[in-house]
Amino acid sequence: MEPPAIRREFRGVWVASVANIDWPSRPGLSSWAQQTELLAILDRVKLLKMNAVLLQVRPAGDAMYASTLEPWSAYLTGVEGRAPEPYYDPLAFAVKEAHARGLELHAWFNPYRARHPTTTGEHGRTHMSVTHPEWVHQYGTYTWMDPGEPGVLEHSLRVVLDVVRRYDVDGIHVDDYFYPYPINGADSLEVPFPDSGSYARYQQRGGTLGRSDWRRFNVDEYVRLLYQRTKAVKPWVKVGISPFGIWRPGYPESIRGFDSYEKLAGDSRKWLNNGWVDYFTPQLYWPIAQTAQSYPVLLDWWLQENTKARHMWVGHSASREAGNTFKPGEINAQLEITRSTVARDSARLRATGDVLFSMKALMPMPTDTSGRRPAERLQQLYADDALIPASPWLGRTKPGVPTARVLRDAVSREWVLHVTPSARARWITVRTARDGVWTTQVHPSSNTQIVIGPATLESAPRTYLTAVDRNGNESAAVLARAITTRGGAR
Repeated sequence: MEPPAIRREFRGVWVASVANIDWPSRPGLSSWAQQTELLAILDRVKLLKMNAVLLQVRPAGDAMYASTLEPWSAYLTGVEGRAPEPYYDPLAFAVKEAHARGLELHAWFNPYRARHPTTTGEHGRTHMSVTHPEWVHQYGTYTWMDPGEPGVLEHSLRVVLDVVRRYDVDGIHVDDYFYPYPINGADSLEVPFPDSGSYARYQQRGGTLGRSDWRRFNVDEYVRLLYQRTKAVKPWVKVGISPFGIWRPGYPESIRGFDSYEKLAGDSRKWLNNGWVDYFTPQLYWPIAQTAQSYPVLLDWWLQENTKARHMWVGHSASREAGNTFKPGEINAQLEITRSTVARDSARLRATGDVLFSMKALMPMPTDTSGRRPAERLQQLYADDALIPASPWLGRTKPGVPTARVLRDAVSREWVLHVTPSARARWITVRTARDGVWTTQVHPSSNTQIVIGPATLESAPRTYLTAVDRNGNESAAVLARAITTRGGAR
């Protein structure tokens, strides 16, 4: 009896630090409390059989990790520039603990926001508003870095590349806040973003683009160089972007709504067409039946635009279901639509995963009796572990086959799989058959002893395992040998 193929599906969740949405729950918690909360999140993600966490590490020109380029975030310690006490590095901690649970950890950056209205107190000495006040502008209740300033481009890229070099992250993720969402003044007219100075300097350097095209060019350069430079440092680190879910109203014809191409200067279709991402996560935060912004209609349009066959891992608002904006079951229905595309003949027309916003909607809520929590329904779809889909454009070489044997523990009498991982193995998959039913688990390759059967079993369950590398390439499956000894194994 051969093992079944393991499901390939990205199951991600955004963990937001801005305004303390998800983590930490409030500023100024002790290091122990911060770590306890983060471990509870990671344990919950693992329990739900998801496989990736997108952790916000740069909410507003600040850092949720040790950085010489930007100050410690006030969302972490309560005071911008103050390190956690006792000292630890939250990103290093998050990477280590995520990997120990078989989860990918993607570092999520906001590229241009310099201050959120929930921030209190003074900026740290390394914040851009202090080091280069000429590069930032007040815009309503926000402060924003000017994407038209060449120094802003280089600094924001340097911040990301610093993380790529120093941390073992699996991905780099950028959200939809490029140029800011427009605000209206007292007369209800849209307030223009104050970048006349940087645009005039661009023209003085010989630039000929109109202002809207120039803004899009600035954002295009950020996206292009982010991809190019990340691959130059660590080719296996995936680059993902989650743009606003509508490229332009009228694309496709039935779609109405916000024009992110014009208002945010985000030519997201171009980034996908040019292959400047490894995964693309359009924020399709609308219900299936909402004709003007229909989830399946928008998903199919984005898939048609996926000319480079990059990963389409769709963004969903689980918070809207948890908050009663969506009807119960809406998110599961959307995930089912995503899954249904996997049967299509063309790789570029398949969506192979989903990302949910945000973690708060998936945490246990014992006092909630509304029946609207999406996490419980999520477990109906995520019955077994899944592997993150392979990225063949990043490399196709398979890792070597691991070796393993099954022994009975001398004390507990459980059946234990002892694994010797092969070179380049990042993950180990374990498929076990009991009474004709297969179960699947994904473990980090550092897990060399895995319990696969209880003491009540008289013989070892039939177990196959494979090795999987950083790019998702999987080795051939090997049957683990069952070793019978008098004393068992310790």
